[in-house]
Amino acid sequence: QVLRKSLQRGVVLSAGSFLVYEAHKLISGFAEVHASFKVEEVIEQADYLYGSGETEKLYQLLVQHKNSDDAELLWRLARASRDLAQHSSTAAEKKRQLTYESLEYAKKALEKNESNFAAHKWYGICLSDVGDFEGIKTKIGNAIVIKEHFQRAVELNPKDATTIHLIGIWCYSFAEMPWYQRKIAAALFATPPTSTFQEALRYFHMAEEADPNFYSKNLLFLGKTYLKLNNKKMALLWLSKAKEYPAHTEEDKQV
Repeated sequence: QVLRKSLQRGVVLSAGSFLVYEAHKLISGFAEVHASFKVEEVIEQADYLYGSGETEKLYQLLVQHKNSDDAELLWRLARASRDLAQHSSTAAEKKRQLTYESLEYAKKALEKNESNFAAHKWYGICLSDVGDFEGIKTKIGNAIVIKEHFQRAVELNPKDATTIHLIGIWCYSFAEMPWYQRKIAAALFATPPTSTFQEALRYFHMAEEADPNFYSKNLLFLGKTYLKLNNKKMALLWLSKAKEYPAHTEEDKQV
Protein backbone atom coordinates (compact mmCIF):
# COMPACT_ATOMS: atom_id res chain seq x y z
CA GLN A 1 0.00 0.00 0.00
CA VAL A 2 2.86 2.39 0.85
CA LEU A 3 4.55 1.50 -2.41
CA ARG A 4 1.37 2.06 -4.42
CA LYS A 5 0.60 5.46 -2.83
CA SER A 6 4.14 6.68 -3.20
CA LEU A 7 4.38 5.62 -6.82
CA GLN A 8 1.18 7.58 -7.44
CA ARG A 9 3.00 10.64 -6.08
CA GLY A 10 5.69 10.09 -8.69
CA VAL A 11 8.53 9.17 -6.34
CA VAL A 12 11.66 8.39 -8.35
CA LEU A 13 14.08 6.56 -6.08
CA SER A 14 16.05 3.35 -6.36
CA ALA A 15 14.13 0.39 -4.97
CA GLY A 16 16.41 -0.08 -1.97
CA SER A 17 16.59 3.60 -1.10
CA PHE A 18 12.84 4.00 -1.61
CA LEU A 19 11.86 1.19 0.75
CA VAL A 20 14.25 2.33 3.47
CA TYR A 21 12.99 5.89 3.12
CA GLU A 22 9.26 5.04 3.27
CA ALA A 23 9.67 2.60 6.16
CA HIS A 24 11.68 5.18 8.05
CA LYS A 25 9.02 7.85 7.58
CA LEU A 26 6.26 5.53 8.81
CA ILE A 27 8.16 4.37 11.89
CA SER A 28 9.78 7.59 13.01
CA GLY A 29 8.02 10.43 11.20
CA PHE A 30 11.38 11.92 10.28
CA ALA A 31 12.79 11.27 13.73
CA GLU A 32 16.51 10.80 14.23
CA VAL A 33 18.16 8.98 11.34
CA HIS A 34 20.20 6.04 12.46
CA ALA A 35 23.83 5.49 11.62
CA SER A 36 22.85 2.64 9.31
CA PHE A 37 21.54 5.22 6.82
CA LYS A 38 24.06 5.84 4.07
CA VAL A 39 24.95 9.42 3.19
CA GLU A 40 24.18 8.70 -0.46
CA GLU A 41 20.64 7.62 0.41
CA VAL A 42 19.97 10.73 2.47
CA ILE A 43 21.29 12.94 -0.34
CA GLU A 44 19.07 11.11 -2.83
CA GLN A 45 16.04 11.68 -0.61
CA ALA A 46 17.02 15.31 -0.06
CA ASP A 47 17.39 16.02 -3.76
CA TYR A 48 14.00 14.48 -4.46
CA LEU A 49 12.36 16.64 -1.79
CA TYR A 50 14.16 19.74 -3.07
CA GLY A 51 13.01 19.06 -6.63
CA SER A 52 9.46 18.60 -5.34
CA GLY A 53 9.51 21.92 -3.47
CA GLU A 54 9.01 20.19 -0.11
CA THR A 55 11.03 22.76 1.85
CA GLU A 56 9.78 21.92 5.35
CA LYS A 57 10.19 18.15 4.90
CA LEU A 58 13.63 18.68 3.39
CA TYR A 59 14.73 20.78 6.36
CA GLN A 60 13.37 18.21 8.84
CA LEU A 61 15.23 15.43 7.04
CA LEU A 62 18.57 17.23 6.87
CA VAL A 63 18.61 18.96 10.26
CA GLN A 64 18.96 15.52 11.81
CA HIS A 65 22.40 15.44 10.17
CA LYS A 66 23.60 18.84 11.37
CA ASN A 67 26.54 17.18 13.17
CA SER A 68 27.60 15.31 10.03
CA ASP A 69 31.14 15.52 8.68
CA ASP A 70 29.90 15.35 5.09
CA ALA A 71 30.09 18.64 3.18
CA GLU A 72 27.44 17.48 0.67
CA LEU A 73 24.89 17.05 3.46
CA LEU A 74 25.89 20.26 5.21
CA TRP A 75 25.61 22.61 2.23
CA ARG A 76 22.23 21.11 1.42
CA LEU A 77 21.18 21.79 5.02
CA ALA A 78 22.43 25.39 4.65
CA ARG A 79 20.32 25.74 1.49
CA ALA A 80 17.25 24.17 3.11
CA SER A 81 17.55 26.43 6.17
CA ARG A 82 17.89 29.46 3.95
CA ASP A 83 14.95 28.44 1.74
CA LEU A 84 12.76 27.96 4.82
CA ALA A 85 13.84 31.37 6.14
CA GLN A 86 12.83 32.93 2.80
CA HIS A 87 9.37 31.37 2.87
CA SER A 88 6.56 33.91 3.23
CA SER A 89 4.85 31.90 6.00
CA THR A 90 7.96 31.84 8.25
CA ALA A 91 7.66 34.13 11.27
CA ALA A 92 10.16 37.01 11.60
CA GLU A 93 12.07 35.61 14.59
CA LYS A 94 12.24 32.13 13.05
CA LYS A 95 13.44 33.72 9.79
CA ARG A 96 16.32 35.37 11.64
CA GLN A 97 17.22 32.14 13.48
CA LEU A 98 17.23 30.08 10.29
CA THR A 99 19.32 32.69 8.45
CA TYR A 100 22.08 32.52 11.06
CA GLU A 101 21.81 28.73 11.22
CA SER A 102 22.24 28.49 7.45
CA LEU A 103 25.51 30.44 7.65
CA GLU A 104 26.85 28.11 10.34
CA TYR A 105 26.01 25.04 8.28
CA ALA A 106 27.65 26.51 5.17
CA LYS A 107 30.73 27.46 7.18
CA LYS A 108 30.94 23.91 8.55
CA ALA A 109 30.59 22.49 5.02
CA LEU A 110 33.58 24.60 3.94
CA GLU A 111 35.60 23.43 6.93
CA LYS A 112 34.90 19.81 5.98
CA ASN A 113 35.74 20.27 2.28
CA GLU A 114 37.29 23.49 1.01
CA SER A 115 37.18 22.13 -2.55
CA ASN A 116 33.39 21.80 -2.61
CA PHE A 117 32.06 24.43 -5.01
CA ALA A 118 28.53 24.39 -3.56
CA ALA A 119 29.88 25.04 -0.05
CA HIS A 120 31.57 28.22 -1.33
CA LYS A 121 28.44 29.23 -3.20
CA TRP A 122 26.09 28.82 -0.25
CA TYR A 123 28.53 30.37 2.20
CA GLY A 124 28.52 33.50 0.02
CA ILE A 125 24.71 33.51 -0.23
CA CYS A 126 24.18 32.96 3.50
CA LEU A 127 26.78 35.54 4.49
CA SER A 128 24.95 38.08 2.33
CA ASP A 129 21.62 37.18 3.99
CA VAL A 130 23.07 37.73 7.47
CA GLY A 131 24.06 41.23 6.36
CA ASP A 132 20.36 42.01 5.93
CA PHE A 133 19.96 41.67 9.70
CA GLU A 134 23.18 43.44 10.67
CA GLY A 135 22.91 46.57 8.55
CA ILE A 136 24.47 48.13 5.49
CA LYS A 137 27.90 48.57 7.07
CA THR A 138 28.24 44.84 7.72
CA LYS A 139 26.77 43.96 4.33
CA ILE A 140 29.28 46.13 2.48
CA GLY A 141 32.08 44.97 4.78
CA ASN A 142 31.35 41.35 3.80
CA ALA A 143 31.10 42.16 0.08
CA ILE A 144 34.67 41.29 -0.89
CA VAL A 145 34.53 37.97 1.00
CA ILE A 146 31.22 37.10 -0.65
CA LYS A 147 32.56 37.74 -4.15
CA GLU A 148 35.72 35.74 -3.42
CA HIS A 149 33.63 32.71 -2.45
CA PHE A 150 31.47 33.04 -5.57
CA GLN A 151 34.57 33.29 -7.76
CA ARG A 152 36.11 30.26 -6.05
CA ALA A 153 32.89 28.32 -6.66
CA VAL A 154 33.06 29.17 -10.38
CA GLU A 155 36.72 28.12 -10.49
CA LEU A 156 35.73 24.75 -9.04
CA ASN A 157 32.67 24.40 -11.29
CA PRO A 158 32.71 26.73 -14.33
CA LYS A 159 29.38 25.35 -15.57
CA ASP A 160 27.34 26.39 -12.51
CA ALA A 161 25.12 29.08 -13.99
CA THR A 162 23.61 30.12 -10.65
CA THR A 163 26.95 31.16 -9.18
CA ILE A 164 27.83 33.11 -12.33
CA HIS A 165 24.45 34.84 -11.99
CA LEU A 166 25.25 35.72 -8.37
CA ILE A 167 28.49 37.44 -9.41
CA GLY A 168 26.36 39.40 -11.88
CA ILE A 169 24.01 40.41 -9.03
CA TRP A 170 27.06 41.48 -6.98
CA CYS A 171 28.26 43.68 -9.87
CA TYR A 172 24.79 45.11 -10.47
CA SER A 173 24.40 46.00 -6.78
CA PHE A 174 27.67 47.92 -6.69
CA ALA A 175 26.98 49.58 -10.04
CA GLU A 176 23.71 51.07 -8.75
CA MET A 177 24.91 51.73 -5.18
CA PRO A 178 23.57 55.08 -3.87
CA TRP A 179 26.00 57.82 -2.83
CA TYR A 180 25.61 57.32 0.95
CA GLN A 181 26.49 53.63 0.63
CA ARG A 182 29.52 54.56 -1.47
CA LYS A 183 30.68 56.76 1.41
CA ILE A 184 30.36 53.81 3.80
CA ALA A 185 32.31 51.62 1.36
CA ALA A 186 35.02 54.26 1.08
CA ALA A 187 35.32 54.33 4.88
CA LEU A 188 35.59 50.52 5.10
CA PHE A 189 38.07 49.91 2.28
CA ALA A 190 41.22 51.66 1.13
CA THR A 191 40.05 50.74 -2.36
CA PRO A 192 36.25 50.28 -2.12
CA PRO A 193 34.62 47.61 -4.30
CA THR A 194 33.09 48.98 -7.49
CA SER A 195 31.54 47.62 -10.65
CA THR A 196 29.63 48.64 -13.78
CA PHE A 197 26.40 47.63 -15.46
CA GLN A 198 28.47 46.42 -18.44
CA GLU A 199 30.31 44.00 -16.14
CA ALA A 200 27.04 42.79 -14.60
CA LEU A 201 25.59 42.25 -18.09
CA ARG A 202 28.59 40.14 -19.07
CA TYR A 203 28.05 37.78 -16.13
CA PHE A 204 24.29 37.49 -16.73
CA HIS A 205 24.98 36.52 -20.36
CA MET A 206 27.68 34.06 -19.24
CA ALA A 207 25.14 32.44 -16.91
CA GLU A 208 22.61 32.17 -19.74
CA GLU A 209 25.24 30.61 -22.01
CA ALA A 210 26.15 28.06 -19.32
CA ASP A 211 22.51 27.00 -18.89
CA PRO A 212 19.93 28.72 -21.14
CA ASN A 213 16.64 29.74 -19.50
CA PHE A 214 17.74 28.24 -16.17
CA TYR A 215 16.42 30.95 -13.86
CA SER A 216 13.67 33.56 -14.11
CA LYS A 217 15.69 36.09 -12.12
CA ASN A 218 18.59 35.96 -14.57
CA LEU A 219 16.17 36.86 -17.38
CA LEU A 220 14.79 39.70 -15.25
CA PHE A 221 18.23 41.12 -14.52
CA LEU A 222 19.27 40.93 -18.14
CA GLY A 223 16.27 43.14 -18.87
CA LYS A 224 16.93 45.48 -15.94
CA THR A 225 20.60 45.85 -16.87
CA TYR A 226 19.78 46.68 -20.47
CA LEU A 227 17.37 49.33 -19.14
CA LYS A 228 20.20 50.80 -17.06
CA LEU A 229 22.26 50.92 -20.26
CA ASN A 230 19.36 52.64 -22.11
CA ASN A 231 18.90 49.76 -24.55
CA LYS A 232 15.11 49.42 -24.47
CA LYS A 233 14.91 47.01 -27.39
CA MET A 234 17.08 44.39 -25.65
CA ALA A 235 15.45 45.15 -22.31
CA LEU A 236 12.03 44.34 -23.80
CA LEU A 237 13.34 41.07 -25.22
CA TRP A 238 14.63 39.79 -21.87
CA LEU A 239 11.80 41.19 -19.75
CA SER A 240 9.32 39.44 -22.06
CA LYS A 241 11.17 36.17 -21.51
CA ALA A 242 11.04 36.74 -17.75
CA LYS A 243 7.30 37.46 -17.93
CA GLU A 244 6.64 34.26 -19.89
CA TYR A 245 8.81 32.07 -17.64
CA PRO A 246 6.75 29.25 -16.01
CA ALA A 247 6.21 30.24 -12.36
CA HIS A 248 7.13 27.19 -10.29
CA THR A 249 8.31 28.99 -7.13
CA GLU A 250 7.35 32.06 -5.11
CA GLU A 251 10.40 33.82 -6.52
CA ASP A 252 9.27 33.07 -10.09
CA LYS A 253 5.92 34.68 -9.28
CA GLN A 254 7.65 37.76 -7.87
CA VAL A 255 9.78 37.97 -11.03
